[in-house]
Amino acid sequence: MIDQLKELQINFNDRIKNSSSRESVEELKKEFMGKNSPLNAILQQLRNVDAQTRQEAGKLANEIKNQILGEINALQDKFDQEDLKSQLSSEKMDVSLPGLEMSFGSKHPLNLVIEELSEIFSELGFEMVDGTEFEEDEYNFQRLNLPEGHPARDMQDTFYVNEKEVLRTHCTNMSSRVLSELALLSGDVKQHGSVSFGNVYRRDVDDATHSHQFMQIDAFLIGPKISFANLKWILQYLCKRLFGDNVNIRMRPSYFPFTEPSAEVDLSCFKCCGSGCKLCKNSGWIEILGSGMFNENVLKLNGINPQKNTALAFGVGVERIAMLKYGISNIRDFYENDIRFLNQFHFFGN
Repeated sequence: MIDQLKELQINFNDRIKNSSSRESVEELKKEFMGKNSPLNAILQQLRNVDAQTRQEAGKLANEIKNQILGEINALQDKFDQEDLKSQLSSEKMDVSLPGLEMSFGSKHPLNLVIEELSEIFSELGFEMVDGTEFEEDEYNFQRLNLPEGHPARDMQDTFYVNEKEVLRTHCTNMSSRVLSELALLSGDVKQHGSVSFGNVYRRDVDDATHSHQFMQIDAFLIGPKISFANLKWILQYLCKRLFGDNVNIRMRPSYFPFTEPSAEVDLSCFKCCGSGCKLCKNSGWIEILGSGMFNENVLKLNGINPQKNTALAFGVGVERIAMLKYGISNIRDFYENDIRFLNQFHFFGN
């Protein structure tokens, strides 16, 4: 058996010297290491010999087996390296060729405005809240001093899902929800400010400045000593942050069912500095948002004692701000996904 192993080793050494291709090495591996190879047959015979012969032959068989595997693997590695060199030489890269043009995305202008507003209100201590676009009539209207049959409901031509649910017509629905939660937690509110934002829906005719779906940001601040002066300061600060330190605001009496007193807020034209231009329609002022102090009925309907707490509130259209900040004349541009339009905002907020 020892002689058989030595003869097998001599045979392998002679054969491998003449192996010059990957195919010949594979054949050699199959012949000397395969299931029907002489080496495998010798290993199977070890069980039938005496212990001394089994020990000597087993040791020699393992040495020969390791030698065969080592030399075959070395040859295969050699052929792999030769194939790689051949491939590299035939597939050289021309570094003078122009590279691929990479296109960079940009934030949507409405997201830019929302992020800026969120940063401003967070700095002022307001909590950012989000809510459902499917809202109960109770929170969208009734708890905001708009009971069933109220004529002011016609001001917000509504999409009804069913008799009790609507597509929200404003983000003030979240104000009524937060107020109700505050009332459940504690009847006496120390001070709390919330900002809600998102899509709102109204049965409106789409044109360059109107859409049946648009975005709003509504805010309120409640506490024992909140006044109209606080409202004016916040709105002045907000407009200066959005449009520059040179702008001023004016507040005109208005009517909203959920605020009393109510005020429309105009912004001094930041383009012509009040002298009159196309943007401000030669008036020197630009209408920007609606505001006021929450009506006492709104506080009562949401479980808040109006004798102990007052609240300011205001709402602004996100598209309105974006159109003014970026000089956009058609509201439909925000929703048409025209890459030429979106590419203009590469350098804003990135």
